[in-house]
Formats: sequence, structure tokens, C-alpha cells
Amino acid sequence: MVFSSITFLSLFLPAVLILDRICPNVRFKNAILLVASLVFYAYGEPVYVLLMIASSLLNYIWALLISRFRAKKLFLTCAVITNLGALVFFKYSVFLTTWFNTSFNTLIPVPDVTLPLGISFFTFQAMSYVIDVYRGDCKVQKNYGRLLLYISFFPQLIAGPIVKYRDIEAEISSRKITSEQTVSGIRRFACGLAKKVFIANNVAVIADAVFNASSASVNLPAAWIGALSYMLQIYFDFSGYSDMAIGLGLMFGFHFKENFDYPYISSSIKEFWRRWHISLSTWFKEYLYIPLGGNRKGKIRTVINKFIVFACTGIWHGANWTFLFWGLYHGAFLMIEEVMPKKDRKNALMKALSHVYLILVVLIGFVMFRCDSIKDFGIMLTNMFVPSAKGIEASMLIMSVLTPINLTALVAGVVFATPVAQKLKKNKYLEKASYALAIIAVLFALMSLSSGSYNPFIYFRF
Repeated sequence: MVFSSITFLSLFLPAVLILDRICPNVRFKNAILLVASLVFYAYGEPVYVLLMIASSLLNYIWALLISRFRAKKLFLTCAVITNLGALVFFKYSVFLTTWFNTSFNTLIPVPDVTLPLGISFFTFQAMSYVIDVYRGDCKVQKNYGRLLLYISFFPQLIAGPIVKYRDIEAEISSRKITSEQTVSGIRRFACGLAKKVFIANNVAVIADAVFNASSASVNLPAAWIGALSYMLQIYFDFSGYSDMAIGLGLMFGFHFKENFDYPYISSSIKEFWRRWHISLSTWFKEYLYIPLGGNRKGKIRTVINKFIVFACTGIWHGANWTFLFWGLYHGAFLMIEEVMPKKDRKNALMKALSHVYLILVVLIGFVMFRCDSIKDFGIMLTNMFVPSAKGIEASMLIMSVLTPINLTALVAGVVFATPVAQKLKKNKYLEKASYALAIIAVLFALMSLSSGSYNPFIYFRF
């Protein structure tokens, strides 16, 4: 079940909201949210919901053992191994076995496993809880139901943001839900839904048409339009989902941290990763980069540590060479930026050139991210930078997807990838009107979804 679905919007969410509001205290509210979260996950994963429950139980036990016995490091090591082991098995066993068979001409049976939805997210959440208990950053949760609610809570279960237990620990035990908070949550959810349905879904039509087309029908303009469309699709798809998750959290009394901060206005890869998928980058910073030594052991070690982190970031995204090289690609540019002289931020020309540099690097990176293989990436890159004589077939491809609706979504994506909406909010009249616009956006989204419009979701792959 996804947030941008008729089932969720017209049945699941209203039912859970009503039940939550009629519950007399937090204990009953938690029970309702826990059952709802398990139903939400089981709707798409009727078998793997047991895996999530088992993972939560195992991490609950590891944290208890860490809190009660002296062999804390041993239990922490066991927790990390079991969590990463499950992640490797379900996400990478098919890929690794196939690669090994191909590379060494062996006949090892390929495991018949499918990827559980959201496993990367709920595994990282569970790991952060156990590590924080070990570090003393949060108290051990002795109530398994509360810990299971934290890990399985449906707003952030499938695609994040990755929420640390210490950030919502108090709200699991005690929270107050006001009408202002609920309305703000609905508005935030509507904003994310609009991003997803009206921008991401429509530019996805353009991106998919270009990336799925044969090389013979993609010329230089088509390749750039497709690359730009995917760059906008992944941002509005993922940031829209994060907005919806944050809005849902508010409706139920939880405050999640921001996950995106207009990353495409950045002027360096370092700044981009402070603004893009913030919960993932901070997770790697806290639980990998700093333990490796961070920037405390000299320039060379700092560069190496960042490179390791971004290799792991690529691997986290999935079992494909394109993800690994995408992570290494970003790591390489971070290494370059680390050793380059600092630029003059007051120089307007340098700021403009830095922004162009960032957009080009990120766009090419996302082309790699989107392609199914390194070979496909090479073909797409060639189409983007080498002019060709491809004629009518390439023209027909672009004309078929650049409909008025898709073109409008493309332009809107470029505009709203900047903080223009934040500036509009400062107008008190527009601020008041935004609540009415939120309701209108939800109604139009429902009409669009009920008509069977294209509704892909990128981060189901992870």
C-alpha cells in the first residue's frame, strides 16, 4: 500500500485517524497504530511482515542484553552482524550468487528470494536503536510493543525518513495532539501528495519513455530531456513521500525531522548531501563516518573515510553495479572538493559556475542511478554528449511524451525545486489560502488516481 493510492487515502487513513481520535489514552492509541502499521505492511508483504516482527524482536533482545550485561561490545557486534546479515541475504544474495557464477563459471544455486519492502529503512532504524542504547544515547525500551511500533510505524516504514528512536522516544510514551497540529499535518501531507501525483508521476512518463527507448530513437535533445525529467522525478517522488510521512506523523502526534532541504540549489556535492535524504546521510555520518575517525585523523584519512561512506551509500541502495558506482562517483567528487581550494562565496560568477557544476554532476549521477547496467549508462551518456543524425524516430519520441500536462509538470518541477514555495508562505494571505489549496490538491489527486493515472514509486526498489 502506498500513500498515493485510493485504498490508503479513502479507506486506511480515515479509519486509522478516527480510531486514534476516539482512543482515551496513549496506551490504546499505540495499540491502534501498531495494529494499523502491521496491517499496512502486510497488505503488500503478507509473509515478510513476520520478518519485520522477528527483526524487531531480535533487536529488542540485543538491546536488553547490552543494558544488563558487561559484554556490551559482544552483543552490539552480534546485533550489527545479524542486521547486516539479513540485509545482505535479502538484498544481495541473488546478485552476488549470479555474479560469482558468471565470474568463476560455477553452478551455485541462486536463492529464490524477493526483496522485502522497506527492509533497508527498518533495518537501519533498528540498528540505530541498538547502537544508541550501547552508547547511552537513549534508554533501553523494555516494552516490546513500543519498540515494534517505533520500527513498524507506517508513515516512515516503507521509504523513511529514517527516524532515530531517541527523536520520538518521549512521544511514544506521551504525546498531545492538537487541532492545529492535525491541520498542519494534513496540509503537509497534501503538499507531498501534490508533489507526487502532479509532478513526479507526470515527469516519470517522459523519463521512462526516454530510458526505456532503443538507443536508435534517442538523440541529444531527447537524452537531456529524459535525464532532466528523471532528476525531477526522483526528487519530487522521494521528497513528496517524505512530506507525506512528516504530515502523517503530525496527525498522530509525532515530529519527524526534515529529510530534504532543496538540494538542487546547492553549489557543491558536500552541500548537496546536507540537503538530500538528510536522514540517510546523517545516519551514515553518526554510525559509520565518525566511528571510522571522521575528520579527526588528518586530510588523507578524512578523504578515505568519506569515500568508504559513499561506497556504502551506493551499496545500501541496491544490488546493482550502477548503485555502487553511483556511490563511488559521489565519493570521488567529495574527495576532489576536499582537496580543492575553497572558493570565494561572494563572487557571483563563481557561485553561478559552482551551481552549474553541481547540477551537471548530480544529473549525470542520476542517469547512472536510473540505468540498469553500466553499458546502458555508457549508451545514454553518449546520446547526451555526442550529436547524431537520428531524425524522425527521435522527434516522434519527444513529441509523444511532451504533452501539455507533462510539459507543465516539467516546468513546475524546475520552479518548485527551488525555495519559491517557502517565499510564498511568508505572505499571510497565501499562508491562509494554503489550507484550502491543500484540500483542493487532495481532491484533484483522488480524481487523478481514480482515473488510473501512472503512479510509480521509485523507492520501492530499496
